[in-house]
Amino acid sequence: QVQLVQSGGGLVQAGGSLRLSCAASGRTFSIDHMGWFRQAPGKERELVAAIAWSGGNLDYAGSVKGRFTISRDDAKNTMYLQMNSLKPEDTAVYYCAADQTGSSWSNGYWGQGTQVTVSS
Repeated sequence: QVQLVQSGGGLVQAGGSLRLSCAASGRTFSIDHMGWFRQAPGKERELVAAIAWSGGNLDYAGSVKGRFTISRDDAKNTMYLQMNSLKPEDTAVYYCAADQTGSSWSNGYWGQGTQVTVSS
């Protein structure tokens, strides 16, 4: 089992910044990729950014490219999402997730979710 604990988030004005953290524990050696998803009211959950557990293979949704940065700290087994130039449309519940080799995100592990609200 892998446990993911999120922190960060909150309320910020448009143009501001926030950083989300996701600390992994347990059988972290089984993780293949980690990622950040978000779900806004009335919308489907979407992948925002992903990173290989090894630290390479970064991937971003087009809507956040150039504004968000995903990163990892090996020593702390923690993943981050630095969000800059936030827009009201970034408002959503953000989830971190971890998948395993040969498996899908839906069969992986998920954090508890954290609300990000961007006011105009």
